[in-house]
Formats: sequence, structure tokens, C-alpha cells
Amino acid sequence: MDSYLLSLLIGLPMLAAAIVLALGEKHANAARGVALVSSILVLLLAVNAWVGFDATSAEMQYVQKLAWVPAFNIYYHVGVDGIALPLVLLTTVISALVLIAGWEVIERKVAQYYAAFLVLEGLMIGVFCAMDAMLFYVFFEAMLIPMFIIIGVWGGPRRVYASIKFFLYTFLGSIFMLLGLIYLYQKSGDSFALSDWTALALSADEQFWLFWAFFAAFAVKIPMFPVHTWLPDAHVEAPTGGSIILAAIMLKIGGYGFVRFSLPITPDASAAYAYILIALSLIAVVYIGLVALVQQDMKKLVAYSSISHMGFVTLGLFLAYQLAADARPDTAALAIQGSLMQMLSHGFVSAAMFGAIGVLYDRVHSREIADYGGVLTSMPYFGAFAIFFGMANCGLPGTSGFVGEFMVILAAVQANAWVGFIAATALILGAAYTLWLLKRVFLGPITHQHVKTMEDLNPREWVLMGTLAIYVLYFGLFPKPFTDVMQPSVVRLVEQLTTSKLPAQDSRDIVKVGLEAAQ
Repeated sequence: MDSYLLSLLIGLPMLAAAIVLALGEKHANAARGVALVSSILVLLLAVNAWVGFDATSAEMQYVQKLAWVPAFNIYYHVGVDGIALPLVLLTTVISALVLIAGWEVIERKVAQYYAAFLVLEGLMIGVFCAMDAMLFYVFFEAMLIPMFIIIGVWGGPRRVYASIKFFLYTFLGSIFMLLGLIYLYQKSGDSFALSDWTALALSADEQFWLFWAFFAAFAVKIPMFPVHTWLPDAHVEAPTGGSIILAAIMLKIGGYGFVRFSLPITPDASAAYAYILIALSLIAVVYIGLVALVQQDMKKLVAYSSISHMGFVTLGLFLAYQLAADARPDTAALAIQGSLMQMLSHGFVSAAMFGAIGVLYDRVHSREIADYGGVLTSMPYFGAFAIFFGMANCGLPGTSGFVGEFMVILAAVQANAWVGFIAATALILGAAYTLWLLKRVFLGPITHQHVKTMEDLNPREWVLMGTLAIYVLYFGLFPKPFTDVMQPSVVRLVEQLTTSKLPAQDSRDIVKVGLEAAQ
């Protein structure tokens, strides 16, 4: 059973999607039921994988390897370690909640809507499980198709523009990654196995070009400044479920890509150019936080907030190089763990924030902050949930939003006091734009007649808000089970960072290559 567990996680949602499509619009309620039951089964399988996982080992577990395209040594090769498994679990939880969130809301092309999300769930799990680079690339690119459809069919008035922009940005970045994968395939003696690539001795020129090829794909996916402009448009036009999946899961795949490819395969180039990515991360943390302050659309505000929070992910990952170079492996591990915890926390908090906006939109059909005011008076239970999630978005201690950011800031201060100080300003900015949003929407007197007639949470919304609140609180109060699972894999990754692939050269050779390329 264990050797087929990951295949079941990947394949079951796709099989359910085919059944849902076969049921069609004539059996919309049955399609909803099949989709929800299958997503719950996938969640239970993920929980089973978590329970049976050996948290003391850094090795890949639940491994399955089958020949796929033998002529090119491409294998269906899947497995998870302590870095991938928490992200798989996050994917299954959020996917089930997304299907619940759209239960009564989606009335047009119901079967296709649920099928698209089920396919997307299977593909996202596949990305986190892939141990073959070409398999990873197939899953990585295939994810674009269902999300493109979700935005383009069920999105807002500018859905076509937003979906095309989303597709072009992410697809064009991936082309450079594909070229890098082909080169590594040839360099490794016709192998796409990631384990073979991490052992390659790459020259300064090779690491330079490969590092930036991977950067083009993963920086867009996170997204990092300045290739972030597609995200606010995608969030604003996407349906609530699309925004939740996009923020909670798909953005994390960019950070995961850096962990799986850039850091272990091109360690010298990553170390040499870490200062650039640290600078871009700090810009995202501060500048994008300031941009969020002036937004009048709730979804845009939370979208820019996501970019700012994801800046902590790349900040922690590339600070780890400086710390490892200074012979502080424990602090480097803290930085990487902080990045991974930030990915998990942001998954729950961003899902909650977009879910709360969806609750309001279902009643008023407006995302403009000016159209609300005093919502807490007419919807006290919902208002309590929304304010709690807002506090988590601020990074309040005791919530999941505090854990990852605190770990990254703690590591940043030990690496460079100024970097730590600038990163810490995100807590101030996060509190500023989040509290400003809460004040204008939930607090104060009711200023619009339609707000007076708004009904509080229905059972479906109770499930959505309540489940996310439990995760946000549990993750904030007791993160140890997650850090324990990650620890062995993170320690191994730090060891890979400190293993130079340029025995006769140092990182200055990488910078020299970059300067020559620029000329």
C-alpha cells in the first residue's frame, strides 16, 4: 500500500474529475457530492501518509518508480521527504475546503468547475511528489491549464485579460527552466533523476546560466518583485475558490522549486547571487506592503499582502547561504525552516482571508471597501472570524502568521542586523494595512442599508471559517510537529549548501561570469 500511496493521492482526484464530468450538468448535485467525497478521501490518504511518515529520516519515503518514457530515461518517480509532505497535506486540506466553499455559490457549469479543481489538486500533489525532473515539469506546466480555465470561465468582468496574463507570465518563465532541464539531462549522462543532478560538478558558467533559468520559472510563480504584476489581476478576477488555491498552494510551488532545484543543484551560483534575491525579497516585504496600504479593493489588498508575506520565503532561503558560509549551520537551518513554515502558514491565512472576502461578496457582490462598514454589527460570528484571521495576517503571536516570520527575522538579525530590521518592518506594515481594512469594513457604525440586512454565516460557511480558524490557531500554538518533520530534510539541505561544486574556484568566479554575460 505504501508504495502506491502517492499515486493514489495524485490519481484519485483525476479519476473523480472524469466521473464528475461524465455526470454533467443534469446531475449537478451528484457531481458536487462525488467531488467532495473524493477530496475527503484524498485528505484521509494524506493524513495516513503523515501518520506513517518516519520523521527522523531525511530520505524520500513512499517511493514508487515506474518506466514512463524509457527511450529518454524518463520515469514516473515519486516520493516525499519532510519538506514535501507538509505541502501535500496543505494541498489536500485546502482543496477540500475550496469544494465546500463553492457548494451553493457556483450555479453555472457546476460539473466542469468541480472537475477543474480536482484535476488541479492532483497536479499540485504531483509537483510536490515528483523525483524525476521531467515529471516535475509536466505537473508544473499542466497546472496552468485548469487554473487558466477557472479564471477565464468563472472569473470577473476582466477574466479573459487576467487569465491570459497569468498564463503568459508563468509559461514564459518555465521555458527557461525547460532549457535548463534539457542541459542537465545531457550533462548527467541522460538522466532526469534529481538525485543524480545534485551530485553533478558544475562549472561557474554552467551554474550561472542554470541558476537564472530556474529563477525565471520560480520567481514568477511565487511571485517575486518585479515579476509580480500578474497576481493582483488574477486574484481580483478569479472566483473565490480560484483565489484561495492560487494564494494557498500555487504560490508555494515557486518556493518549493527553489528548494528542490536552485539551492542543491547550483549552490555556488545561489550563494554568489543571494544578495540580489535578498534585496528583491526586502523590496517585496516593504514596498509591496506600502502598495497594499492604498488599495480600495479587498482582494487587491490581500493579493499584495500575499506578495509581501511570500517575500519572507525567499528571504529565508537565500539568507541561509550567508549563514552557512559563516559556519552557522544551525541558524541556516532556522532560516530555511522559517521559510517553509511561512509557506504553510500563509497557505492557511491567505485561504482564510480570501474565503472571508468571498463571504462578503456573495451577499453584496462588491469587493470595494467603501461599500461596507459596521459588518460586525450585522454579522457578529463572521466578524469575529474575520478579525481573528486579520490578526493572523498581522503576525500576531499565538497565530500561524507569527511563526514563520519570526523564525526568518530571527535568522536575518543573526546574518545582518540591517536586513533583520528591514524585514521586521513588515510586521508594522502588515498591521497597518490589515487593521485599516478591518476598521473600514467591520468596525464603526453601519453606513449602508444593505449591510443592515446581511445574514450571518450559514452552515457551509461555518465549516469553511471554523476549519481554517482551527488550523491557524493550532499551527500558531503548537508548530513543533511540523518543524520536527522538516528538521532532517532541512539539515541535509544545509549540508548541500555548504558543499561547493567548484573545488578550484570560489563564488567570485560566478560573479565574474555574470559580469561578462552582462557585457
